[in-house]
Amino acid sequence: MLSGQWESNQPVREHSLAERFGISRGPIRDALLQLTQEGVLIYRQNKGVRVGSPPDKEDRDILLKLRRDLEIHSLKKVLPNWNSEDDAHLNRLLENLNLASEKSDLPKVAESDLALHRYWVSQASKEMEIIWLSITVRMRMTYSRLTNYMEIYQEHEPIVDAIHRRDLQAAQSWIEKNII
Repeated sequence: MLSGQWESNQPVREHSLAERFGISRGPIRDALLQLTQEGVLIYRQNKGVRVGSPPDKEDRDILLKLRRDLEIHSLKKVLPNWNSEDDAHLNRLLENLNLASEKSDLPKVAESDLALHRYWVSQASKEMEIIWLSITVRMRMTYSRLTNYMEIYQEHEPIVDAIHRRDLQAAQSWIEKNII
């Protein structure tokens, strides 16, 4: 849904998801409820659960600014205490993005991309992570602008490099270029 593979207003059926994942409908119902509360899905009486629509341009622009500001604020907060374990974790997340990009696996690219950004936000505070997630799930990622999924990996390399060097200004600049 976040990568834009499911169309807006597309029905989401418990039964077919339960069959697809080989589980009962209870956990599927719980997941759909959570995704509805997060704003990814919409519940309409007599129509069921459907994929939410992306925000209009004006709203999306505001969400982009909020997301950038929140990520940069989070980095400012965590970078002074960033350590080698954080570097190693960020490297693993970047490698996951690289592997997904090499395979042109759009769902994994979207998942890895968001996991990378979410990491430094989550290190700042749980509250910032919750707010970041509520903003991010309402957006549709613009992967369609890419001609090659490796471009998304290449956009994230300099962000991670700047964080490794503890260069907040460079990280901020690369984040602003990445979140568009």
